[in-house]
Amino acid sequence: MAKTQKSSIQSTAKFADAEVFVGAGGETHLPETGGQAVLTTQQGVPIADDQNSLKIGPRGPTALEDFHLREKLFHFDHERIPERVVHARGYGAHGYFENYASQKHITSADLFQRKGEKTPLFVRISTVAGSKGSPDLARDVRGFAIKFYTQQGNWDLVGNNVPVFFIQDAIKFPDLIHAVKPEPNSDFPQAQTAHDNFWDFISLTPESMHMVMWIMSDRTIPRSLRFIEGFGVHTFRFVNAAGKSTFVKFHWKPKLGLQSVIWNEAVKINGADPDFHRRDLWDAIQSGSFPEWELGVQLISEKFIEKFAFDILDPTKLIPEEDVPIHPLGRIVLDRCVDNFFAETESVAFCTQNIVPGIDFSNDPLLQGRNFSYLDTQLKRLGGPNFTHIPINAPKCAVNTLQQDGHMAIKNPVGRVNYEPNSWGPAAGPAESPEKGFHSYPAEEGGLKQRGRPASFTDHYSQARQFYSSQTTVEQTHIADALVFELSKVQTLKIRIRMVSHLLNIDSSLAEKVASGLRLAELPVPADANTPVRTNLKPSPALSIQQNGPATFGGRTVGVLVTDGIDAVLLQNLAKAIKNEGATMKLIAPEVGGIKSADGSVFAANEKLEGGPSVLFDAVVLLVTEDGAARLSNRPAARDFIADAMAHQKFIGYVDSAADLIKNVIGKDTLDDGFFPIRGQGDCKEFLIRCRGLRFWDRADLTW
Repeated sequence: MAKTQKSSIQSTAKFADAEVFVGAGGETHLPETGGQAVLTTQQGVPIADDQNSLKIGPRGPTALEDFHLREKLFHFDHERIPERVVHARGYGAHGYFENYASQKHITSADLFQRKGEKTPLFVRISTVAGSKGSPDLARDVRGFAIKFYTQQGNWDLVGNNVPVFFIQDAIKFPDLIHAVKPEPNSDFPQAQTAHDNFWDFISLTPESMHMVMWIMSDRTIPRSLRFIEGFGVHTFRFVNAAGKSTFVKFHWKPKLGLQSVIWNEAVKINGADPDFHRRDLWDAIQSGSFPEWELGVQLISEKFIEKFAFDILDPTKLIPEEDVPIHPLGRIVLDRCVDNFFAETESVAFCTQNIVPGIDFSNDPLLQGRNFSYLDTQLKRLGGPNFTHIPINAPKCAVNTLQQDGHMAIKNPVGRVNYEPNSWGPAAGPAESPEKGFHSYPAEEGGLKQRGRPASFTDHYSQARQFYSSQTTVEQTHIADALVFELSKVQTLKIRIRMVSHLLNIDSSLAEKVASGLRLAELPVPADANTPVRTNLKPSPALSIQQNGPATFGGRTVGVLVTDGIDAVLLQNLAKAIKNEGATMKLIAPEVGGIKSADGSVFAANEKLEGGPSVLFDAVVLLVTEDGAARLSNRPAARDFIADAMAHQKFIGYVDSAADLIKNVIGKDTLDDGFFPIRGQGDCKEFLIRCRGLRFWDRADLTW
């Protein structure tokens, strides 16, 4: 048995194929096989616990003396150059935060003090696992990092589009990313979790089960970066001028609502346009359709903490919005594209440790480790300690330091003094200011110095169950399908079985669907749960994409397939209706040179048919003549255009002369209610109203 503190072992969990010893915090200790080497540091020191960082008390801060954590993160941070180890594929834009009202009652942070004040910011949204050259629509978490250039210095809010994370302790982060990255011997698969190493790690890490539900949901294949939600993940503090602290969780919600694609669509988009998300964000900003989010916080009272079923310091847990509503702070608007991708998007450096007076950390062990790691990462990526001299990283307020020299020192302090305190007076340089300077919240900490996790971190299944129960039937089906797809790529049978043993603790019907999809001979025994699964948690509608969709079709794109001889007036009416809805129209024609209408008008095309498949659009219209339809009937790209739109449950507008073509492609004489005939101006408007539903989810029978 792997050695661990005797007092921390609570139970022995029986997975499908192995015995795993589970500690007080849910950490797993794998049994040693005969003659297995003992894990050591790079200095050869044997490791007693590779699951937990050293803390002061079970819920206390991480100790700086933890040499194993330091070495592990140090090595991980320096494994890749110059590409980011994680979040390599990203896209950025400039914008601003506009404050709704003074928030001085909860925080002294300067950017929240004055109504209507705008604070410049830079946003970078990225995938996690893939390289810089990977496609945009890989199934993956999206990093959502914001750098606020405040008058009191830079504040980096480094979040994701998912509110929880895989692990509870930062010491496991290198292991997680090593598992999700391409397998080191073959260097594939790229930007995918559908492989043995990832699911092996996950199936041996029960704390990941909540995150598994999120990554297998449609949240990780978003339609656009403009339609994703943002979360700070960790619990932070707001501190007001009187020194009162309030725990907070950050949220930013898209003005356009939530929308994702479906898996088959994502696969085809990656082939048709691997830069789909980048292009969408760039085009939206360039056209003046500025993406916008509302930034808010959940204000967490001591009374709530006492009654909440979970620990607010556990990064694998969330607080349902129905329990603690989001308090709005202001809006985030992206209104300017970068001038140079490398100088801005690639060179921007985000650090969770970058906070400003009025904001402070909690003892979340994952956050504590991130604060330790990020600065070290920038040293490797950007070449030295002066990366804040790079314009995209430089604060926009006054900077007065005594630091000098080093690689990339663009400017140094002037004068004789580079130390403090000194005797030379105000002219010699800056000095500390107890009145204006940052003060950490004086939280009282204490306890044994130990490696471990508190008992309040041991429930790994209840919120996973709550997330699944909060989804619509369609969304639940997508989760099951995603699990079957991912696990079908796992070659090791025992890993598949082990994952199903976890799913049985989340939802038995989900586990049965996955087991059936994998054709397991029988259901395994459910994995032992350290804490009994709570079955009484109420569904949270806020966790569903489909229950938080948009009120309009604004921000979406309609692909209109056209041929020579069409009615120019009808096309113009359709274009007007799409514009009035706040959407965009793209014309797809047999040739990119465009088409000539019945009255002789020439309309240039945005895409040639073979380069503009229906997967690139949110809804489609077939505006073709009878002769045009006949010509398209033998063109594979035209048949795929219709078939994919049908399969992906999109709303499809059509003129009467396209009806036979559609029926021929789908093999049915009757069209469902997701098809909408367009014969005049009024129909154009009604079609766009119908499209506000985004998808025709009732089109369940796709056996055609």
